[in-house]
Amino acid sequence: MQIDIFPDAAGVALAAARLIAAEARAAVQLRGLFSLAVSGGQTPWQMLRALAKEDVPWPGIHIFQVDERVAPPGHADRNLTHLCEALSQAPLAPQRIHAMPVDEADLAMAADNYAAELARLAGTPAVLDLVHLGLGADGHTASLVPGDAVLGVTGRDVAVTGECQGRRRMTLTYPLINRARQILWLVTGAAKAPMLARLMAADPSIPAGRVRQKNAKVLADAAASGAFASPAAC
Repeated sequence: MQIDIFPDAAGVALAAARLIAAEARAAVQLRGLFSLAVSGGQTPWQMLRALAKEDVPWPGIHIFQVDERVAPPGHADRNLTHLCEALSQAPLAPQRIHAMPVDEADLAMAADNYAAELARLAGTPAVLDLVHLGLGADGHTASLVPGDAVLGVTGRDVAVTGECQGRRRMTLTYPLINRARQILWLVTGAAKAPMLARLMAADPSIPAGRVRQKNAKVLADAAASGAFASPAAC
């Protein structure tokens, strides 16, 4: 798995936006559609704000969520709240942002419905063009957190977790993530350095280490990267 290192989180976000824009142009030219799944976090929101300013074939873009907290609409805990704000300057039709249906009473059925929507747009089985992932200081990615039963899900593309930090979550599962054409990791901050080393070693004892590394790339800042490599030019 390749790693590119930048001086700070802003450099990581800008590089990610440029990479996604280039992948979108290539996919739309080749297949007429680019499917992107996005995780939450401060650096990803910077990435999306930068993406809104890039040369992107927006009519061919579909954006999905990697995971979402079960919280009221518009709540600050909802990734969707920040995703929509970050892309507010992009000429992207609202129906091209596919929100995880965490407002539904039957969350298991809602997860199945989201999986069906993914299949409708990305094939059966669904193959996303690019999945963006983050890395937690505990080694989690998406809402695949240590000790949760969702780590063992193999027959569903979308599942619902137990309670984590006060909220249940809906998340893409390993089968769907690992079918993606490309996986893009954004890792920033010194607190992530120990887990980034374990991710690079494909350590299966952390959730992130079980994500396929073929066609995967890490963009990290200097604080998270430790001694992997010299910073890439911005």
